Amino acid sequence: MPVTKATCALCGQQAPSEDVPLTWMTSIEDGRKLLYCDRCARENVRSIEGKLDSVYW
Repeated sequence: MPVTKATCALCGQQAPSEDVPLTWMTSIEDGRKLLYCDRCARENVRSIEGKLDSVYW
């Protein structure tokens, strides 16, 4: 079975291993678990804290 690496839901960046890096953010939107890399999370921190869905970023 192939190993699935963690992938950012916004930019598509993949983590270096199958483990999610500690600097990445996890969000549950419409019942789906989404991951955001540290760069995308940092650039959209106000929208994240405001609990806006990523569609509105």
